[in-house]
Amino acid sequence: MAPPGHPDRLRGGFGTGRRRGDADPRGADTGPSPVDRRKTGSKHHLICDGRGTPLKVITTAANVNDVTQTLALVDGIPPIAGRPGRPRRRPEALLGDKGYDSNAHRDELRRRRILPVISRKGSPNIKGIGKLRYVVEQTFALLHHFKRLAVRWERRTELHDAFVSLACSLICYRRLKKTRP
Repeated sequence: MAPPGHPDRLRGGFGTGRRRGDADPRGADTGPSPVDRRKTGSKHHLICDGRGTPLKVITTAANVNDVTQTLALVDGIPPIAGRPGRPRRRPEALLGDKGYDSNAHRDELRRRRILPVISRKGSPNIKGIGKLRYVVEQTFALLHHFKRLAVRWERRTELHDAFVSLACSLICYRRLKKTRP
């Protein structure tokens, strides 16, 4: 496994960002909020690299379990170019919180040669995972700085996903602009 600060390696982390949803409950990908059942909502599932660059975002209803989106996020990672040879498609390790704890998904990640670093429910957190998970939470904060994504106003999921893609592109552009002289 590559060291945490190694820039050339693809390391993944994933998580969930909950948001308030439409005023109209008939919108697609909305469901009862886990906090307030009267309101509908949706949430973002996100996977990013070790530096916080978003790789894949999925929008689901608020009542969808986090663990159901694990493999969809991993399969949705686009090829990452940079070094000579075939581009990597899979991370070496995947960090997740207790919401993604499932033995079946751990086994599937191992079968794909990905090391799952996921805290188990009912046990203390893995030491030092908070520092590494901060990158994912920071990416959620950057994504939700776009007010259009913090509160969902669109009924159609395609429109909302288009805004999410645009926000991810802007985040990547700003990171690229910082590194260039």
